[in-house]
Amino acid sequence: MIKNQTMITSILLMSLTDDQNAIYVLFTIFLLIYLMTFLCNFLIILLVLTCAHLHTPMYFFLGNLAFLDMSYSSVTAPRMLFNFTTQDWSISFPECIAQMFFVIYFGVCEVFLLSSMSYDRYVAICRPLHYSQLMSWSTCTQLVSLVWSSALLLPTIFTLCLRRLTFCGPNFIHNFFCDLPHLFQISCTDTSLNALLLTVMGGVLSLLAFVTTLYSYLRICSTVLKIRTSDGKRKAFSTCTSHLTVVFIFYVSVTFTYFVPNTSNLLTLNQGVTVIYALITPLLNPLIYSLRSKDLKSALQKQRTLLRGLLQLKTLKSSKKLLCVVI
Repeated sequence: MIKNQTMITSILLMSLTDDQNAIYVLFTIFLLIYLMTFLCNFLIILLVLTCAHLHTPMYFFLGNLAFLDMSYSSVTAPRMLFNFTTQDWSISFPECIAQMFFVIYFGVCEVFLLSSMSYDRYVAICRPLHYSQLMSWSTCTQLVSLVWSSALLLPTIFTLCLRRLTFCGPNFIHNFFCDLPHLFQISCTDTSLNALLLTVMGGVLSLLAFVTTLYSYLRICSTVLKIRTSDGKRKAFSTCTSHLTVVFIFYVSVTFTYFVPNTSNLLTLNQGVTVIYALITPLLNPLIYSLRSKDLKSALQKQRTLLRGLLQLKTLKSSKKLLCVVI
């Protein structure tokens, strides 16, 4: 709960455009992006759950990343699509706080999860003989449980710290969803302490996770360079390149969203980065990180073959029944 002296009851979100024709175009584009994000990530989760040869630590982490991307995208995209259809960009204050909480929560989860995945790749490539021991199912389960539970700390602290602020307008924020830096802008109380807390806690955690991730991949690159076969180098570098692409896009987006001031000169750039961070990244993750995997492609092909066989068997049985009826 926020302080009782909160004076505004709703917040007006920013529409990405006022052009009616552009609204239809953006609605169609973002709807397709959201559906593709949901379906691609759901497909990865389904394959990881149903295919026995994907029951490995790497795909266990990828399944969690897919669920995380589905959840994060569902926090922002449906509301934006609803606003496009109704042309009502207002959101109640409690809904805004809830949306902000889950945006931060899933963002922190991704920071921790990407760091855990980099450690998994480090062990797999740099210490392959100890991989089964270091990345046992018990260890992976505990690590992922720690990711999902510890990520609650940061949004909870930030939300509780909003109790000291008074929000008396204006009630317009320069974003299409509620996030902490934009809530600071509509507070009529000094937010310097809250902003400092965001910078220190968010910055320290992000920096630690980034350094851990960077160190893991530097060690991986050092090990890969020692591989004599070109095929081995290519395969290892291909995997690492995909992972690093996701990490780079994510951290650049986070930096612009939370640690670059929303000045008038950078407003358009921040809006574009926010769209990438909230809508594009959850789609890029399965495309770059997962669906390029040969194991996932093989599993998908097997599922297609199995489904095709079941459909043919069902059609054959229906034909036999029809033939019996006719005779």
